[in-house]
Amino acid sequence: MSADLTKKKKGGGFLSRKAQSAKTKSTADIQPDDVLMFTAPADDYLCAADANTYGIEFTRFKLRDIEDGSTLFEVAKPPETDMSAEGGDNGDNSADPNRGRFVRYHFTSDFLRLRTVGATVEFVAGNKEISNFRMIERHYFQNKLLKSFDFNFGFVIPGSKNTVEHIYEFPSLKDDEVKKMVAHPFETKSDSFYFVGNKLIMHNKADYSYCG
Repeated sequence: MSADLTKKKKGGGFLSRKAQSAKTKSTADIQPDDVLMFTAPADDYLCAADANTYGIEFTRFKLRDIEDGSTLFEVAKPPETDMSAEGGDNGDNSADPNRGRFVRYHFTSDFLRLRTVGATVEFVAGNKEISNFRMIERHYFQNKLLKSFDFNFGFVIPGSKNTVEHIYEFPSLKDDEVKKMVAHPFETKSDSFYFVGNKLIMHNKADYSYCG
């Protein structure tokens, strides 16, 4: 199981008329209710990389199987280095404003049989008080919504280091759905939207392979 941190950003797909209207809003106007209407991955990032004026930085991420406690995936930012470095890319991408906003995950097909997964996130905050820090994560396969997750981090103390575990209840998939998702790597995608209040401050994207 592995993950590549890259700069890829394309998604695409059909959106309902209401969702398309939401996507054409100014990024400053994107609200939680807007992203909850999306019926396919966003074509592009819906806020600038510098919209995170609160200095929130993720330093560790871990997935575990709730049923047996085994670790499924874990990555941490090494001290004094940039965790968003491009996997396998030796070029100078320092000028890329979207660097580190896309992750490519490689799992085995067994991952699709899991029912409950715990996601532990460790992050540090800047010097501004953060109220109602919220994440909405939308997962799709071939532009069909599989599941939407909505987690609230609550109040975050300025300058603090925080560890939170969110519990993901995965949808039950039929055998033919599992076979399709295994046979079509990276056609499973997700958007993660982070809000402070109703202001979108971060948008990350990912895609997934289950034939690793």
